[in-house]
Amino acid sequence: MRELRVPKRRTPVELVLADGTHRNVLVFLAESAARHSGPERLSDLLDGESEFIPAVDASTDAVFFLSCQSVAVARVDSSVEGDDVGQHTVSTEHEVELTLVGGVKLRGLVAYVMPPDRSRLTDYLNSESRFIKLIEQDAVALINKQQVALVEALESTR
Repeated sequence: MRELRVPKRRTPVELVLADGTHRNVLVFLAESAARHSGPERLSDLLDGESEFIPAVDASTDAVFFLSCQSVAVARVDSSVEGDDVGQHTVSTEHEVELTLVGGVKLRGLVAYVMPPDRSRLTDYLNSESRFIKLIEQDAVALINKQQVALVEALESTR
């Protein structure tokens, strides 16, 4: 039956839960994504159909099931999320500052591709995805929209 198993890779993720708790975990990402070419991304997992995903505590190796809804911020290395925005078309980019419900502020770049008549920042923020992809200097932070109090556009770069 091992031949029927889907190959997965353990991926380190820095979590901030809705209550402010920080945890370093490993999640399991598939070698092939279901909705796009290439490997599965953390954003695929968090925005997927599962309400709970398996994870491993990085310090204790304890396995647990994480509620995607309880994640305020999930941060991964930039290489894990990839940068397919703009590969086939020009993306819209905005430098933003997000303030979370607890007052924490995060700064970075949001980049997205949407139809021209729905390409405003507000259109992106109101899209179906449960998480906002914030590109930081060395990482990508996926921020749960339910944990965001406000978004300030600092500068539109495109």
